[in-house]
Amino acid sequence: MERTDLEQLMTAEGLRLLDSLPPYSNGSSILRSVADLRKQGHSAALVGAVMTQARLRAKAQLKFGPFAERMLFTESGLEQATRLSVAAAHAGRFQAAELTRVADLGCGIGADALAFAALDLEVTAVERDEVTAAIAAYNLAPFPSATVVHSDAEAFDLASVDALYFDPARRTSGHTNTARLTDPADFSPSLDFVFDAARAKPTGVKLGPGLDRALLPGDAEAQWISVDGQVVETGLWFGSVARPGIHRAALVIRGDTRHEMTAGADSDDVEQGPLGGYLYEPDGSVIRARLIGDLARTMGAHLVSSQIAYLTADTLVETPFASAFRVREVFPYNVSSLKRELRARRIGSLEIKKRGVDVDPATLRPKLALQGPERATLFVTRAEGRHVAILADRLP
Repeated sequence: MERTDLEQLMTAEGLRLLDSLPPYSNGSSILRSVADLRKQGHSAALVGAVMTQARLRAKAQLKFGPFAERMLFTESGLEQATRLSVAAAHAGRFQAAELTRVADLGCGIGADALAFAALDLEVTAVERDEVTAAIAAYNLAPFPSATVVHSDAEAFDLASVDALYFDPARRTSGHTNTARLTDPADFSPSLDFVFDAARAKPTGVKLGPGLDRALLPGDAEAQWISVDGQVVETGLWFGSVARPGIHRAALVIRGDTRHEMTAGADSDDVEQGPLGGYLYEPDGSVIRARLIGDLARTMGAHLVSSQIAYLTADTLVETPFASAFRVREVFPYNVSSLKRELRARRIGSLEIKKRGVDVDPATLRPKLALQGPERATLFVTRAEGRHVAILADRLP
């Protein structure tokens, strides 16, 4: 969104028009809606701005639920925004530590600041991009304890608050078609600035789930969070918002449920062993937190192969930290013979997973020429020193 689009939108006419639109849907209804709005005398610029917002609000339902219907977004701001369920977990840390004045430095469209303000924390949301700051101010307007400041995070007076929350910009500037930054020195603010600030104040830091583990400070609690099976962030916590004795955590959020594994350090691996009747794929947060060994020990499971994140056991164990599959059969990995075996079992719908082998599931799938009414999951991996294809059934 450019400033001119924002100026069109942030008027009484623009906001009323946006709120009057029917639920957004793809297809010919969009063209009809645009034509109808133009016939009503609205300018092309205004119609474009409100239709873009309608589309973003519909997309934002996945992160914000019904709250999205009263919010404004930019394309990149929505992409990078914290999900509401995760933001609530962030806010709870500051509340539990009895910290009442928090600066959200790099607030984006204000997702985390919304959660802070909802818990009656006094939050100062700082955003360097003018358009994004204006949108954050709109989103936070219902909360008298929230203030938005258009400024650079590194220029903010850290002494004016009790605690800090950083979401460093990890993409190039702009509102659409931004590129990911790989050098932490290029983040805004840089990780050096963030970690220096964390030595002085209780601090939370939101970073990408693929953060280089060499960058993890030894005094931080590192928490990987997954939502409905997708790892969405690495959170680093310092001072009183970090939990004593915990340096590794995996938080699994599925719907309204939350489950967490914690440890003082990376867990020791378990031994590998023969494939049992059940195969388990640990949640991505558990894998990134390197808590697979602890998970395996609680399940009475072992590794299918060394250094590969699949577990196996002869008994079915229910756990929120791994997906379970019942093993049907094991074949040597050979595309031609595998094609015949799947055809004989009338498998037409196949979920393909792979670890530890150079196989592209998207390339493999058409080679298998799947046909039939049955469904299954295929694991292409290593077991007992060889490449194998494990045919399995995903369990609820």
